[in-house]
Amino acid sequence: MYSWADQLLGEDFLLIITRLLVALVLSGLIGFEREVNNHSAGFRTHILVGVGACLMMILSLFGFSTFNEVNDNIRFDPARIPSYVISGIGFLGAGTIIVYGGTVRGLTTAASIWAVAGIGLVVGSGMYSVAIFTTLIILISLIFLNHIERIFPRSRTTTFIELVVDEKIQINQVVEIIENHHFPIRNVEIIRQESSLRKVYIKTSRKDKLSLITIFEEISQLQGVKNISELNK
Repeated sequence: MYSWADQLLGEDFLLIITRLLVALVLSGLIGFEREVNNHSAGFRTHILVGVGACLMMILSLFGFSTFNEVNDNIRFDPARIPSYVISGIGFLGAGTIIVYGGTVRGLTTAASIWAVAGIGLVVGSGMYSVAIFTTLIILISLIFLNHIERIFPRSRTTTFIELVVDEKIQINQVVEIIENHHFPIRNVEIIRQESSLRKVYIKTSRKDKLSLITIFEEISQLQGVKNISELNK
């Protein structure tokens, strides 16, 4: 077995630290984009996933070398631990997915978490150029392609409105305001919160941004409305 001095001063130590730091930077870049856009899994979550996956890959590559040197009959598969990381990361991604009113949100963030785990594994195996190139592709997909999608009408046909209200308001008042601006309502879901508060999710078809702002202004003037916002897809 290696002593503490061997572990801290050995040639593998600096290599391991370098890989962990690279995983931190690359996963942090993707997490920062999610954080800026107020998604459920942000900066810290992506860093933890990326660095954790990198650590598991490092364990698979370096953690059992001592046993191989002592026992010639021992054989190990370096892909075994990473395979569990890839399959196990799904539970974390599932936690970012929200389903309401027949609509699913959070799939992009769940996919980014899964991809960051892959980046961590790749960095842990020493494939830096592949990891950097993949990070660039993911960032381009999350940032630039998101702006391109907004150009096409299909991507902007659906709007999700979230309201936090108390018992002083009647939901039909909100519905009436939205319909007066010719925004057809597709679905309404009401979820009771603590005390007398309720969350109201409204799925509607967007006509234009200016009309949506006008709707928000009129709804916010109703008694009992605590908060109103547009949900990101």
